[in-house]
Amino acid sequence: MYYDAIIFDHDGVITTPPEIDLLQSAARDAFVEAGVESPPDRHVDGLAINVTVDWYEDVCTEHGLDPDEFWAVRDRVASAAQQAAVRDGEKTLYDDVSALADLDHDFGIVSSNQHETIEFVLDHFDLTDHFETYYGRDPTVESIRRKKPNPYYVEQAMADLGADTALFVGDSESDVEAARNAGIDSAYLHRPHRDGAVSSAPTYEIDSLAGLHDIVSDD
Repeated sequence: MYYDAIIFDHDGVITTPPEIDLLQSAARDAFVEAGVESPPDRHVDGLAINVTVDWYEDVCTEHGLDPDEFWAVRDRVASAAQQAAVRDGEKTLYDDVSALADLDHDFGIVSSNQHETIEFVLDHFDLTDHFETYYGRDPTVESIRRKKPNPYYVEQAMADLGADTALFVGDSESDVEAARNAGIDSAYLHRPHRDGAVSSAPTYEIDSLAGLHDIVSDD
């Protein structure tokens, strides 16, 4: 199969994912900054990861928070925490990212993390010039609806790259589903932080980014 571009998820593919306790701490800090001094643990946990719009708006109503203003705080604090983790060497680049240098393709990134976080990481690791386009979420409630498996940002990246036959590389179920929803093939990357079980069958499965060479070697 010929692919005119390869699009990558970010966390768990390009860099190690943020630790859950870091995201929980950032969520608690966001509540405190917004004036909620003692948020319930269930609200902290829910704000840290896998947020849905309906749940989020209910939580904001319960605490008397403006959803748009609070989400901007949430994303800013979460991004700052992750940037600090990168600077401190706690969130690192995967070794096999170096394998991408041998691929003659246009590259993009689509992440459900904040765009500010992705931008910082690429600059920190001197990778900005390796990717023709990259998307993280905007700090808006609407961006929650647009995160994977919604193909919105995947389609944006494909348009930027002028790609008709892109391959999406990810480490999660939502990545595989986002690729399918965008009408493109997917490569599921097995990483140690995942159990390897995917109910939505990807087009390919690889154990390292170096495995992409076998998939696209006949291009």
